[in-house]
Amino acid sequence: MKTLLTLLAPVIMLCLLASNAAYADAVHCKALLTKAPENVQITAVMQRPDKEVRSPYCLVTGIMAQRIGVDSKLYSIQFELRLPNFWQGRFAYQFNGGNDGEVKPALGSVTGLLGSQYAINQGFAVVSSNGGHDARANPEAGLAGGAVFGHDPEARRDYGYGAVQKLNPVARSLVESYYQAPIKYSYGIGQSNGGRIAMVAASRFPDMFDGLLVGYPGFNLPKAALQHAWDIQALHRVSDDISQALTTRDLDVFAKNILDQCDALDGINDDMIFATEACQNVFQPKALVCTSNFDRDCLSLNKVAALIRMHKGPHNSKNQALYTSWDYDAGIRSKNWRMWKVESTISAWSNKPIGVVMGAASLAHIFTTPFTNVVGDVYSLEKYLLAFDFDKDAPKIYGTNNQFKESAMSIMTPPDAVKPTLTEFKRLGGKMMIFHGNSDPVFSVKDTMRWYDFLNFALEGRAPEFVRLYRVPGMPHGQGGPSADQFDMLQPLVSWVERKKTPQEVMATTRSENPEITARMAGMTRPLCPYPSYAKYKKGDLLKASSFQCVVTK
Repeated sequence: MKTLLTLLAPVIMLCLLASNAAYADAVHCKALLTKAPENVQITAVMQRPDKEVRSPYCLVTGIMAQRIGVDSKLYSIQFELRLPNFWQGRFAYQFNGGNDGEVKPALGSVTGLLGSQYAINQGFAVVSSNGGHDARANPEAGLAGGAVFGHDPEARRDYGYGAVQKLNPVARSLVESYYQAPIKYSYGIGQSNGGRIAMVAASRFPDMFDGLLVGYPGFNLPKAALQHAWDIQALHRVSDDISQALTTRDLDVFAKNILDQCDALDGINDDMIFATEACQNVFQPKALVCTSNFDRDCLSLNKVAALIRMHKGPHNSKNQALYTSWDYDAGIRSKNWRMWKVESTISAWSNKPIGVVMGAASLAHIFTTPFTNVVGDVYSLEKYLLAFDFDKDAPKIYGTNNQFKESAMSIMTPPDAVKPTLTEFKRLGGKMMIFHGNSDPVFSVKDTMRWYDFLNFALEGRAPEFVRLYRVPGMPHGQGGPSADQFDMLQPLVSWVERKKTPQEVMATTRSENPEITARMAGMTRPLCPYPSYAKYKKGDLLKASSFQCVVTK
């Protein structure tokens, strides 16, 4: 009996320690209620592991910065902070996408990651917020309700960057109070609008984050919103019903033609175009125009003209570019591309694309000064875009007045977006990894490339020392399209920040559950190469990333 007890003693002690640890966490979690900074209200409850978070965690929900806006509406920053048991000294601020207005689960998730790779499951404490406003606060505004916060100057600023500036120190204080230890490394994670916020933070708050993971960033957000009006007007020239302007078959034919002309430029035909720059020089969209009624796999002249115009990007009557152009890529056939530009599957929107509903509402209410109080029904929103004047209305993204003393561009974009240097972020040792789909229909990958090129020029070729950009062929706005869209950008960033290991190529895999990959793409792995290099086939199994090498176009 004594021998058995002796054998069991370590196990019993372990169980007691585990029990005490869990109890201690519950005590610390509850104790946070007394640690909240002044004018910050929180709740704190221990949670068991669930399908998204693999360890027990303390869930903190909070509200701060409550005020009445100039529109007599109640505004506040609402947030969620998740504090996992197996903390590794890391803190992540999760920047959310869209127009914000809702607290997303604080998981540190980002396109490409598996659930096990979320920041919360890699020992990060993670915070997420509503960006300073409630998307449900204006139900009378209909489909424009989520954008009407743009009538309040401070709400615009909070959406642009202010909420991060206010919440970050509060979240850090709560993290360090809970763990009774200092944060070792701080990260910012975001994509789309969240990627924009990450890039703004690098310029405005260079000491806030050690590492930034930036997915398909809309860092020129108001400029990019002009594209919605440009697209709708181009499609309307083809058909009064824009959903019929470009059919699914039309986009399939267009994508096939791009592949026919460009797929082999990276050394192999695999339904993905890695030699993107060479493709832009080779591809001739005008060659798709039908020459007779008996032609197949071709498009009418007005449809080709619309696609060429859309890829050119918005211009004024002096032919001055107002945003940027777009790459031709095979992901144009994706459901995501179509849903943003041509037709959605949302019956409440009369199947109008996201660009008509969210795009018009944002452009009218948030990104222009003075704002236009467009009624929130699909027909009024579409009418607004069709009537948009690129000479008279486009300059309003730079506009100010007595109420809005900062323009939308100055609030939403990094202060040095035109000629970036990130001098202070670099001096402080900050690291940034950016990825962007070549077929993104919302924010052009070419704008991100231009930003990187200017940064590298200003730093005389030293940008790769702290910023890396990765392009993803075939990927639209997030996962999908004919692409290798499963990849881990977070771990290389952590290794770069914490172990000074500079990232090189990142391995990407096609997903079997992605219905938009072709049969021969199943099971493929590919290296995503740091820009300006791309993956070129050398020899070996076409399914394996090891058969490719990163090269730079000469």
